[in-house]
Amino acid sequence: MGSMPRRTAWTAAVMAVAVAGLAAAGQTLTKTDADNLEHKVAAVVARAAVTDPEARPLRTLITDREVNAYFRYQGAAQLPVGVVNPTLAILDAGRVSAMATVDLDAVRRSKERGWTDPLSYVTGTVDVIAVGRVRGANGKGVVDLESATLAGVPIPKSLLQEIVSFYTRTPESPGGFSMDQPFDLPQKIRQVDLQRGSAVIVQ
Repeated sequence: MGSMPRRTAWTAAVMAVAVAGLAAAGQTLTKTDADNLEHKVAAVVARAAVTDPEARPLRTLITDREVNAYFRYQGAAQLPVGVVNPTLAILDAGRVSAMATVDLDAVRRSKERGWTDPLSYVTGTVDVIAVGRVRGANGKGVVDLESATLAGVPIPKSLLQEIVSFYTRTPESPGGFSMDQPFDLPQKIRQVDLQRGSAVIVQ
């Protein structure tokens, strides 16, 4: 598909699986894996343009291996400035683990902060890890956070939400992505079925 702008259909499709993961141990990521994901996302986008109500549902399998390979080989240009090395692991029972290294200085400078604000004291780039349950049905996605850490230290949901909101802001959505609100699945996706290591996107 060539170069794609930030937050394109592929990024949205991955968001339907998770909010930004911890790579499965022992994964060997290849450019072929990354290309596979790109081709699959192209098919998802093409299927979304079909208007025939009689068309059979399309099921597209994507793996966390493919997602992580795409992040490594082609995805850097899709990410907000200040977010690097994202990885994803799809676990059992609809659970997802996500990790990224983020620039907290940019988040800290985004507003005036008091001495009780934990972001007043954290600087530089650190690893953020989040684990939660992801559900996608009836065209809507829901994220239920289980835990989050910042540089290995447990943090409350409110702090993770501030980081997520800052790095997912767009002109159309200045508040960024909210973990508390159901979100529309993109590209006419009806549901997302998760199993360990993979997700099936149903359109």
